[in-house]
Amino acid sequence: MSPPKKFINDPKDAVDELIQGMLLQYPNKLRKLQNHHVLLSSEINHEKVNLLSGGGSGHEPSHAGWIGKGMLTGAILGGVFASPSVASILAAIRAVTKVGEGKGCLLIVKNYTGDRLNFGMACEMANSEGRLCRMVIVKDDCALPRTKGITGARGVAGTVLVHKIAGAAADRGMDLDAVASIAQTAADSMGSLGVALDAVTIPGATMTNDRLDDKTIEIGLGIHGEAGIRQSALLSCDDLVKEMITTINAFGLIDEDKVVPTFKSGDELAVLVNNLGGTSNFEMSLLTNSIVSLLESEGCKVSRVYVGSMMTSFDMMGASLTILSLVGARAEDLKNLLDSDTTAISWPTVDVWDTSSSRPSAEEFPEIGGPADGSTASYEEIKVSIEDFPVVAKLMLTAAAKTLVDAEPELTKYDLICGDGDCGLTMKRGGREVLDRIESGKLDLSHPVPLFASLADAVSASMGGTSGVLLELCFRKMSAFFLSSTEIDAKTMAAAFQAGVEAISFYGGASIGSRSMLDALFPATEALLASGSIVDAAEVAQKGADETGKMESASAGRSNYIGAEVLQGTPDPGAVAVALVLKSLS
Repeated sequence: MSPPKKFINDPKDAVDELIQGMLLQYPNKLRKLQNHHVLLSSEINHEKVNLLSGGGSGHEPSHAGWIGKGMLTGAILGGVFASPSVASILAAIRAVTKVGEGKGCLLIVKNYTGDRLNFGMACEMANSEGRLCRMVIVKDDCALPRTKGITGARGVAGTVLVHKIAGAAADRGMDLDAVASIAQTAADSMGSLGVALDAVTIPGATMTNDRLDDKTIEIGLGIHGEAGIRQSALLSCDDLVKEMITTINAFGLIDEDKVVPTFKSGDELAVLVNNLGGTSNFEMSLLTNSIVSLLESEGCKVSRVYVGSMMTSFDMMGASLTILSLVGARAEDLKNLLDSDTTAISWPTVDVWDTSSSRPSAEEFPEIGGPADGSTASYEEIKVSIEDFPVVAKLMLTAAAKTLVDAEPELTKYDLICGDGDCGLTMKRGGREVLDRIESGKLDLSHPVPLFASLADAVSASMGGTSGVLLELCFRKMSAFFLSSTEIDAKTMAAAFQAGVEAISFYGGASIGSRSMLDALFPATEALLASGSIVDAAEVAQKGADETGKMESASAGRSNYIGAEVLQGTPDPGAVAVALVLKSLS
């Protein structure tokens, strides 16, 4: 099976090009160390402990993404999934320390044999030069039991939280022993577990990892694609999270040489939900919801939630969970250091929840409903200067509605050619609904404001389709337009009609020339504003409708999909309906 396509040039140059790409993105924050795959902060302060970390490339944003004030001073980048060389690690240590002075350097290393040996060798060589250097090893992976030899607990995404805590401690001026101590406390207070829906594919590889088929997931898969605890059929989000949390808790923490559960009811926790590279943000939020919900159902208080791509594995479809216990003698230190500011380029902004009160986001904004009786805003003070308005409105609307009912065959004939054939039936449903509401007294004819709101309701309840929505928008716009008037006369009515037509154009996206109802509505609007005569409006609307039959193409509606040879000679049914209605009104 061929591997998935990747953006890549020559695989052997990939790390060099990765570094150059990062330097282009962060020209003011990052510097490359000459002759080495090492990225450093643009500002190195020897008066505080400097932090270095690193490992194989392919886990971005780890580790260079954590460079910045309050986190790492630098990152050593190995080849893809390969430990960096002793020479590069030592060169980085030399860049951030001075012989016989300064506060020294702390190496934060994940528990992989190559990393331990190479970073360890560089650490000892630096010390032999008179440079102050120490190393902390992170082994937070709960996929294998603690008793599974020295390589059992791998270093995974929890390492990022160690970077944050140790970096903040260093930024506060603590000495090397104190920074190493709090870093070790953080490392010992957490557990992590990853799950994968599909394995990683390395750019440039000639084969894919096909260990997982379409229906199988792996629980405990490592960040390099190493085997996990077991394979399983796909589980629901809740069931998968339950297994992850149960496994992490059973793995436990070391407390005075005893293994104790990672958490218990009443504990305050921080959780990191890490995207392993190929998981959508949508799924990450679902996982986060399941994780926090389950932990809180166990009586825990989740005060900090970190979600995103922290330690990836290229495009691995998966995620990992880290649970950090915020209890014990140094809990306040851990919390304060987590919450300290940092300029690290990839550190997320996190809302901290004060667990002494309810979670702020649990309180929803109350929904503000419309009037219980469906009434519109106050309009009693708006004078209507149209003689016998209710009577005239009833006569005109009855004529218009009957016209739409009677015109169904004609409109259907046209729409079968240039649409989907439902225009006639749609207009007929609207016409019948208006007639029914007039007869039953449900159409409020007393005043233009409630009348056009009532027409919008009638259209909404009966017509459906694009035409129905557009006409409803028109009528609602007209109703709202009147509210800004002090008096409604024929000119106001024309202006309201113009506003309604413009609303159809704005929200629907079509305009004159689109081969739609607007080709009749816009000319009618202009005529009505110019002369005030519905007769004139009806006449130009008919001309506009006729012109649509001569248009070679449409840019709106289903006619947009139909060729010119089919459309020629057939007017747009929506425009025809407008012309017929205006003629009946006149």
